[in-house]
Amino acid sequence: MLRVLVVDDQDLFRGGFALILNAQDGITVVGEASDGAAAITAAVELEPDVVLMDIRMPGVDGVEATAEICTRTSARVLVLTMYDLDEYVYDALRAGAAGFLLKDARREELVHGVRTVAAGEALLAPSVTRRLIADVVGRGGPRPRLAARLGELTEREIATLRLVARGLSNAEVAAELVVSEHTVKTHVSNVLTKLGLRDRAQAVVFAYESGLAVAGRSQE
Repeated sequence: MLRVLVVDDQDLFRGGFALILNAQDGITVVGEASDGAAAITAAVELEPDVVLMDIRMPGVDGVEATAEICTRTSARVLVLTMYDLDEYVYDALRAGAAGFLLKDARREELVHGVRTVAAGEALLAPSVTRRLIADVVGRGGPRPRLAARLGELTEREIATLRLVARGLSNAEVAAELVVSEHTVKTHVSNVLTKLGLRDRAQAVVFAYESGLAVAGRSQE
């Protein structure tokens, strides 16, 4: 059974998300929280698989709560936002969030999102992600220190990271590189280990920050 903690400071949203998720086979909402501080406590005590996290809350916001939860637990955090260019989302991804959804997402998108991050994948719509990261990273340009770390990767690992940054799934990356999905998983795992990253979402952020991936440009 997939265990979910729902965090939102608005009762209507929180209750609605919980109702939708509890109606799904194999998913149960183990708790709810109305702010970041309560979310951290609940995540540590309840050990959910996924935390559905509102990003803008009074007091301890979703970014701070995400960082703490990702440090103290193995839960995967799926951030909710009202705006697809919310800079807080970018901060949450850097803090360890596995992806994000807009609050007006359809119920099937919500369920799919929870299942996707629980399975270890990143939920990063390419069009939204490229605009978001271009808006924030573009202000300062690539970071030389991060770019230098690309030298730790093999050519195949760099190619894999470049494709992951485009939002491609393991199957799509495998097709592009003409290798098996198992090989892609190995490359992704090596990238995360060598760069000290938590998951694919952080790998995407790293790719943009290092200059390996550039928003709005083909990554061949």
